[in-house]
Amino acid sequence: MNAIPNSHTAERLFSGLMAEEYEKLKLICPAAADMSRRVGEFLADWVQGRAGPNRVLELGCGTGVTTAALLAALGEAPLTAIDSEPAMLVQARANLAPWIEAGRLRLIQNDALSFLRAQDDDSVDAVASAFTLHNFMYGYRSEVMREIFRVLKPGGLFVNGDRYGLDDTLEHTRLIQEEVKQYFKTFRELDRLDLLEHWIVHLFSDESPDRVMRLAPALEHMAQIGYQAVTVHYRNEVNALVSGVKP
Repeated sequence: MNAIPNSHTAERLFSGLMAEEYEKLKLICPAAADMSRRVGEFLADWVQGRAGPNRVLELGCGTGVTTAALLAALGEAPLTAIDSEPAMLVQARANLAPWIEAGRLRLIQNDALSFLRAQDDDSVDAVASAFTLHNFMYGYRSEVMREIFRVLKPGGLFVNGDRYGLDDTLEHTRLIQEEVKQYFKTFRELDRLDLLEHWIVHLFSDESPDRVMRLAPALEHMAQIGYQAVTVHYRNEVNALVSGVKP
């Protein structure tokens, strides 16, 4: 397993233009919206027949795409969603206004680790996320995974739809090259080379040795923390739907 550097500081990777134009993600990565739907559907299946869940957290709500899927899954149950980027939350508040006004949704500006550390042990029924954890440095992500485990109630669920790098690095590189081609095609057609620059730089960050989240080491790390029933439910190129349960 890759060594985890001692880096536990939250970063701002989606500020400025990236945040303001985040909706363009669906053009360069259609799989992202599909994964948000899958996370919501997985939570919907999980909550069936349960007395709760009474408390569900979303880490990294962004503009609210996955949040909407989670709210649909939860019926009348409330959801707390956090994000560290003010510009993202401005869009989320606009996109999710009916749920906020109905008291179904609470949006909080904070980074994942700081928020989790402020929560009590065994206080959360489920933690869901989509395309957030892969942005974290190894050390920060490791601490987030440990804190999720701590705050989950026994039997609580962690579900994540995210970029999980292939363990076959040659195939992984080929897929990233195809992804870069899609970025160039899309942003040239939009005449938005400014956005192309931002997304290419961001992709380099995702793929850096201190950040890339490969599937096998990620699953191994979850098991080492104590998650059980660690399962890959869906895999599409560099994206996967993963879950684990606190015993």
